[in-house]
Amino acid sequence: MLDLLANKWAALAIGALEEGPQRFGALQRRLQGVSPKVLTSTLRRLEDHGFVDRTVYPAVPLHVEYALTALGVSVAEPLGQVRAWVENHLDEIGSPGPEEAACVTAGGDSPH
Repeated sequence: MLDLLANKWAALAIGALEEGPQRFGALQRRLQGVSPKVLTSTLRRLEDHGFVDRTVYPAVPLHVEYALTALGVSVAEPLGQVRAWVENHLDEIGSPGPEEAACVTAGGDSPH
């Protein structure tokens, strides 16, 4: 569970959904830099674990909205505190060494 919640895009998506239900395109614009594939995967995982609700409205074109569930709202506050801590300590946080950077770039877990 921690790997899902500690994921950059999951944490940012939950933060973006704190403002209320949003459509996929609005979320993608808000989360600059996320690919449609990664955002789709992230939202599916959040939905599968009960943090996000996906509502499909029968319209042409299809209208889909994503919103936080009660569980999602409950985790949004502590994730917001972590985001705020990171923002407040960016200057103090060291950059990863070459080995860690390569591991992160390759999609692996950090050795630490």
